[in-house]
Amino acid sequence: MDWSFQLYSARNFQPWDKVLNVLAGLGYTKVEGFGGVYDDPKAFRVELDKNGLAMPSGHFGIDMLEQDFAKAADIARTLGMKLIACPWLEPADRPTDADGWRAFGKRLAAIGAKARDAGFDFAWHNHDFEFVPVEGGLVPQRLILEAAPDIGWEVDVAWVIRGGSDPLHWIEEFGPRIMAVHVKDIAPHGQATDEDGWSDVGHGTVDWAGLVTALRNRTPAKYLVMEHDNPADFERFARRSITAAKSF
Repeated sequence: MDWSFQLYSARNFQPWDKVLNVLAGLGYTKVEGFGGVYDDPKAFRVELDKNGLAMPSGHFGIDMLEQDFAKAADIARTLGMKLIACPWLEPADRPTDADGWRAFGKRLAAIGAKARDAGFDFAWHNHDFEFVPVEGGLVPQRLILEAAPDIGWEVDVAWVIRGGSDPLHWIEEFGPRIMAVHVKDIAPHGQATDEDGWSDVGHGTVDWAGLVTALRNRTPAKYLVMEHDNPADFERFARRSITAAKSF
C-alpha cells in the first residue's frame, strides 16, 4: 500500500504547480486526480513528472464515463492512471428503491467492462448516501456491489462512518473488492465546524491505526489516499496527515 493525496483537497489552494511542489516536499509520491485537473492533461503530466509524482488513480464523473469513455481513457492514459473511479451520483439522480440501485449497479458494471477492455481497473467510490437503507432494510452499497460483481470499490471510510455503518464490517465482507481507500478523519462532535467537521488524519475520532491493519490484512488495496473535503490549510492537512500515517 502506498500513500497518495486526493487533489480535490487542494482545489482552493492553486496554482497547481505550487500544490504539487508542496506535496512532493512533504514526501508524497502519488496523487489522485479529479475533474479540476483534467483540462490540459499533457501539461499537468509535465508538472507531475517535474515533482516526481505519479497519478495512478483518478475520479471521473459518470456522465463522461457513460457518454464519452474514450475521452476519459485518453485523459487517464496521459496522466499515467491504472485505476478509474466514479465518485458521485447527483441527489436528483439517486434511486429510491432496491431495483433502482440494482439498475445503477448494472450501469457501473457496463462502465467497468469498458474500462477493462481499455486496460484499466474500475471502482465505485462511496459517500454516505449509499448506506441509507431503502425498503426492507436493503443497503444501496450492497445492492451496487452485488449488481456489479466485477467492479472494484474505492472505500471512503469516513463517509461509511457518517452513513451510520461500521467500516470494519464492510472491510471484512467485501475486502477482496477494495482497490483503493480514501483516508480522512472526523473531528470530535462540535469541533472543526469551519472545516465541515473533518480533521487531519490521525487527529480525529477514526481509529486509523486499526483500520490500516485491517485493510492490509483483508484487501488488495494499493493506494491509501489522503483526503479532506474542506481544509482551511491544505499544507497543514497534508503535513500532519502523512506524519501521523507513518505510525499506522
